[in-house]
Parts: sequence; C-alpha cells; structure tokens
Amino acid sequence: MILVTILRVIGWVLATLPEVVVRALCRLLGDLIFFAPTRRRTVLLSNLHHAFPDKPVGWHPVIGRESCRRMVESGLFVLASPFFSEERWRALITLSAASANTLEEFENAGGGGILLGFHLTLIETMVFTPLLLDGKYTMGAIYRPFDNKSLDRWILKTRERFGGRLLSRKKGFGEAQRLVREGGWTGVLFDQNAGDKGTLIYSFGRVASATELPSILCRKFKAPAAMAFTERTAFWRGEVKFEVLKFPKTPEGLTLVNNKWLENYLSSSDDHCADWLWMHKRWKTQDNPGKRLRLEQKKSLLEQSREYYGLEEHPRRTRFWIRMPNWLGDVVMALPLLRAIHAGRPDAEITVLARKTYCQFLEELPFVNKVIALPEKAQCCNWSYFQFFRNLRHQYPDTFLLFTNSFRGDLEARLTGCPQRFGMLRPGKRRPLLTHCWRLPQDLNENKVHQIRVWEQYLNHFGLQESLGLEPIFGGRNSPQPDAMTIGLICGTENQPSKRWPVAHWRGLIEQLFSYKNNLKIVLFGTENDQTITKVVAKGLPKESVEDLAGKTDLEGFLDQLRNCRLLIGNDTGGAHLANALGVPVVVVYGPTNPLRTGPVFEAPVVILQPPGCPPEGGETIDGVPVETVAGAALKLLKNA
Repeated sequence: MILVTILRVIGWVLATLPEVVVRALCRLLGDLIFFAPTRRRTVLLSNLHHAFPDKPVGWHPVIGRESCRRMVESGLFVLASPFFSEERWRALITLSAASANTLEEFENAGGGGILLGFHLTLIETMVFTPLLLDGKYTMGAIYRPFDNKSLDRWILKTRERFGGRLLSRKKGFGEAQRLVREGGWTGVLFDQNAGDKGTLIYSFGRVASATELPSILCRKFKAPAAMAFTERTAFWRGEVKFEVLKFPKTPEGLTLVNNKWLENYLSSSDDHCADWLWMHKRWKTQDNPGKRLRLEQKKSLLEQSREYYGLEEHPRRTRFWIRMPNWLGDVVMALPLLRAIHAGRPDAEITVLARKTYCQFLEELPFVNKVIALPEKAQCCNWSYFQFFRNLRHQYPDTFLLFTNSFRGDLEARLTGCPQRFGMLRPGKRRPLLTHCWRLPQDLNENKVHQIRVWEQYLNHFGLQESLGLEPIFGGRNSPQPDAMTIGLICGTENQPSKRWPVAHWRGLIEQLFSYKNNLKIVLFGTENDQTITKVVAKGLPKESVEDLAGKTDLEGFLDQLRNCRLLIGNDTGGAHLANALGVPVVVVYGPTNPLRTGPVFEAPVVILQPPGCPPEGGETIDGVPVETVAGAALKLLKNA
C-alpha cells in the first residue's frame, strides 16, 4: 500500500508539472543512465552494434543516448498518465484516419483479431485506445500481473477506466480467446526473448527466441493480425496506428512476418530506431554456458527463417572469439576444435586472436570468419598492449574461449568486456578473470591423453557435441610430378634445443636416402634461428639436390613448399604438425617430449620414432634414435606415397 501511495504521489506531481520541466528531467535522467558505466549501457550499445553493424562508429552512441531518454520518458508517462483527464488524453494521442478505416473494415467483415504490440516509448497508450474509438470496439490486452496485489489492483483500475481490459497472463488466456471469438481485439506483446518456451528465429540476423502466442491465436480462430503501435510525434504525443499483416497460413507464417515487419520499421529511420527499448537483452537465448557451443531449443524456425530472408546460408552474427595458443604446433592441433565449433553453432561468427605470423593461413580456413592479429611480443609489457584489447570492447564479442592458460591471456579477454569468458582450470590454480571454467578431473593424467582430447573435454563442458573430424585441414597437398621426389627436413626447433636430432644424424640420413633413391630432392626448412643448423647440414652437398630454405619463407611460402613434398621428416615441431594437417606423410623423431600428448593427429600417414627403450611418454635423449631407423621409416612411406 505504501508503494502504491508513493507511485500515486509521483504520478500526480509529474502530471501537474509544466511539461517543459518533465521533458528536461527525462533528458537529464536518460543521460545519467547512458553515461553511467554499467552493464546495462554495454547491453544497449551491444544490441545496437549487433543489429546495425554497418552503421558509422558514432551512430550507435547517438541512438543509444536518445533511446535512454525515451525509456525514461516512457517510464514517467506510465506514472503520470493515470492522472490525465479525457481532454488531455485526446490532445496528446490521436488515431490516424487510415487506422480507423482499417478497424471499420474488419468490423464490417464480422470481427476483430490479434493486435501485436512492441516496446516503443508510448506503448502504454495502447490500453487507452478505446477512448479514441468512443467505445465502438471491444479491446483487451494480455499483461503480466504484479506480485504486489495492491499495485496490481491500482494498475487494473487506472488502465481500464476507458473501457479496455487487461487480461492476466496467468488466468486471462481463456478470456482473451473468448474476446477474439466474439469479434473483439486482443493485444499481445511480442518480443525476441521468450526463453525456452519460444521458437528460434533470426532477428536482425541473430538467433532470437520469439513468442508464438499471436500465431497460435490467429490459427485457432482464423483471425487476422495487425501491428498496433503509437508512433511518437513529440514528447508524450503520438499517433495510434494499426497496420494489417499479410502472412501465409502456415504455423510459422505470422511469427516470421511480424518480426520482419519490426526490423523494417526500426530500420526505416533513426527516430523509429531510438524509440525502441534497446536496453533489454533482446537476444538472450542459447547463451547457457553449459550449452553455449550448440543450438538447443524445443522449437526452431531457423531453417524457415533463413529461407524467408532469402539467405543461402545461416547468418553468422553470434560473436565467438577464440584466443589461439602461442606455438604453431598447438595452433594446428586446435584447428579441429574450431571446425567443430563452427559446425555446432551455424549462427556463430568465429574470430580468432593469434600471433601475426599465423594470421594469413588462418584467414584462408573456411571455418574461420575473422582474424585479429595480436600485438608483437615486444609490446606485451607496454600500456599500448593492454589498450589494444580495451579498444576491442567496441566490437562487443559474445563469448571468449581461451586455449591459453596464462594470466595475461585471461586479462586480454577481460579487457575486451566480453560477458562470457571460458577456460580450463587445473587443480590448485585460479583464474579469477574468467566467468566460467572447466576443472580438469583429478584423475585425468595429461601425460597419457592427447592435448586435442583434453581440449575436446573442455569444449564438451560448454556444450560442444560435434565430433572432431581429423581429416586434413588445408585442402590437401598438390599432386607431385611423376619425376619429382621431394622430401622436406626440419632439422631445428624454435623453442627447445633438446628436441633437436643431432646435425651428424641429419647428414647421415641424407646420405642414406640418396643411396636408396638417386632422384631425390631434399629441402631444408626452418626459421632464421635454424639457419646455423641447416647450413652445417647442407655443407658440401650438391645445391641442385639439397636446397636450404631456412629463414627464406614465410608461413604461406612454407605451406606451398610442403604441398609439393612426398614426405616430411622432422623433430617435434610445429612444422611437422602443419605437414600432417596438409595430409603430407610425416616421420617425427621424438626424445624428451611426449608423443602421446603432442603427436600429429590428422588422418595421414604418420610414423613416430623414439630412442630404444624410451617410455611412450618420452623422457629420453633424442640422440639415441638411429639414422637407419629413420631412413627405413622414410623409405617405407615413400613407397606408399
């Protein structure tokens, strides 16, 4: 009762104040809401950015600020309008002549139908429409009753004083059906956040959960449907309009048509756009962390929605950002996971954040939509590095998945302002900057499980159900010429000297290979840091048969060279993983590192060699792998290549 008294006093004051004062108050409160650094402000700008990604940078805050002002205007109107006289109502709100004729045509045809409303500034005026119609038509609107009974009684009393009826969502559906059956009009608020009970459609290209209630009522009573709204003309002034919808008599017809109508209306002018309530989480669906990497809903019209919009593919407007590992081998091993995410969420735009070195080949992948190059390592401790990620928040990612396990990576994700940040959490560790973590099971022995399968469990925890396809990623290799027998060798490693097979062994391997095959072409690969090794390996060997490309190719050039190889032999390096991902047969020499955890995974010929007596998990010196063993494995693969 106290609450109602307070609201009545506030409403009376607002209704009696000079309008210029109330208008100034709306501008002030609206600006305070817009500029306050709250999560709601982020939701507002994110919604606008997602719905209108092609608008200029400065457009979104301008519309957002005006939308906040109108939200306050709407709220104060709700409080003040019960104290408006009939004369004031008629002065503020008018009925368009075309809409009056529309209603009359329906009346002459034998009845009413369903009125669809949506969250514009003056939505509250719709319950007073019977006043403008002089009680000629019976109208009701479905509303959500308040838990506070005193407040609910006051709402009913003030909103029904001109003949309209409010029909409770809890108990009023029977009355709503009766009203339509008897030729009256029932108003239904349709939205894009109907939760699990709604049906999935596309709204502004993003997956939304839309209510099907208007469609159900129209089909049940074979009734027409019209959009009902008050188009704002000035502060607290507007014109009531009804626009009849033409829709196919299919279960999904009205649901698709009315949402498309709303898109067109909001896109038709900046004033219409600012008049909608953008602060609500309009696309709050399919974001349950445990189901995030799949689409799951009892009812879905996504395929029909795609066809209705004339799209060849599902629009990818849900923004998944993925922080890639720092080492090439790990990047390559993560690719099947990206492919699975891309398949499991056909609405997801996959953006990867990776070292600049890897960006070009990542951009060519069909399951990667965008690539963001990370700042160079030298900038990691500079303010500009952190400012780089803070600037990314204006792109409003939806979900950020990390394949890294560092505090720096977590801070990068946090600075982007992404609302969902997923990562793995090992026992005894903490990752406070993430919103959700998958805890590695205590009994999971990572020395026995491949890294890709650990990542798979991590993503399964967040809803991934797609199986990991391990077929080669990069579209296969070129068909080598019949007279060409090119073998690639990777003699160095970028990050761990103990993983390098000795130079003498490499020279011995080349000699043995030439003794078995005299038409071989040997190509030495590596980075600039590997040149000191490859120069020694190639020393004294004929240049027409042994070509040293270490430090002479970028990653794209390396890929092109690999495509021409019949075979690659290497240490445990990213290059070996890259060749494996191309479908090139590989022989990989292991010693201290663990092939059970980091061995090549793609479905192409692979031979893993370790020193005699070495445990499967590695741990021995790589020098113990005999030259003869590597040569024999290589020649066996060449016969089958």
